[in-house]
Amino acid sequence: MDSTAAKIVLAAQHGDSINRIASKIDISYSWVYDWIERLDNADIIANTDNGIQIVDHEMRQQYAEMMAALYSRDTISQEDAYIIPHFAGMEFVYTEIDAAYVWTHGGYQVARSHDDYPVFIDIHGRDVERWSAFFQQWGVDATINERPDASDVNGDIHYVLYPKTNDIDAEWVDGNPVIPLDDAINQMMENRPAYEPALEIIADEYDRDIDAAHHSATSAT
Repeated sequence: MDSTAAKIVLAAQHGDSINRIASKIDISYSWVYDWIERLDNADIIANTDNGIQIVDHEMRQQYAEMMAALYSRDTISQEDAYIIPHFAGMEFVYTEIDAAYVWTHGGYQVARSHDDYPVFIDIHGRDVERWSAFFQQWGVDATINERPDASDVNGDIHYVLYPKTNDIDAEWVDGNPVIPLDDAINQMMENRPAYEPALEIIADEYDRDIDAAHHSATSAT
């Protein structure tokens, strides 16, 4: 019942590579590789030519209960905030502020603080109740479609869920599923003054013609 083994089993989706799992849980490839071998030998997972597959679903449920109990007792870190959604076993993508955060590799933050840190994700509308139950099990607040006031949530980390009726398009950046870059840029352009630094980073790194540059403020006289 090792926590690293639990993270691997909970984060693994059918067909994932070892590298994808290591990126999801932010643990070194070599360490995850070693644990994959152990879990494979124990018939908990199978490392196949088509990627990782869960074999022992009862053990996965035991891991889920163990990790939920651990996390619900302790303060969740910012790093863990981006790992926990991978344990839900449901499709999601980071959006809004977190689209900028992920696409800039954590280089840009806006309108968040250590004691009020909402994480924004798109989910399938059919999964709303399952997501709510998942976060409740992990002792984390989650709201639908609207960021709550910090005084209305327990703890620093909380989640804002945006249910979608259409398919969810995901691109993977640093182990995180995120809305496509063009969609992220469009979101940022809707509130450009707040996202100008992020747009500048993206224009430079991804060679996008955004005309993103800081505008010098002029003093009123």
